[in-house]
Amino acid sequence: MKLAETTVEKRYVYEGKILRVRCDKARLPDGKLCVREMVEHPGGAAVLAECDGKIAFVRQFRYPYGEEILEVPAGKLEKGEAPVRTVERELSEETGLVADRFVPVGEIYPTPGYTDERLYLFRAEGVRRGESHPDEGEFLSLEWYSPCEALAMVRDGRIKDAKTVVLLLRCYG
Repeated sequence: MKLAETTVEKRYVYEGKILRVRCDKARLPDGKLCVREMVEHPGGAAVLAECDGKIAFVRQFRYPYGEEILEVPAGKLEKGEAPVRTVERELSEETGLVADRFVPVGEIYPTPGYTDERLYLFRAEGVRRGESHPDEGEFLSLEWYSPCEALAMVRDGRIKDAKTVVLLLRCYG
């Protein structure tokens, strides 16, 4: 049996600066109709950057959770921007770090039940320090942890951010 669902009708219910929300009608594999709510997102990219044996993390308040989150540098893809350019830009803005190379580590679907967002993951190589220059309205602090410390924080739940967990496990797990 084929598992594919086909879109019968797309209806946008919200169009914002970062995302769009749809309420679609779809046909299930058995022919019945259903409603699918979906968030369209341009996608993002994240980077693991190690310098002098420590990994660069940013701590920032994340409004949806109402708490500070420790995560690797990351950002939203700008229209027409290649994911590698996104991580290059975000790494520099958020940490001041510059890298010689960005090696792809794969991509993940953070929440496949209701969004089409894709996150592209990279590992930075040849990392050097510089000056950070966060976007206006972006408040964060730079923190450094060894790979062992970071993996311990994944295990005990201090690191909850999915892209950060995946990057750490793919690079050191």
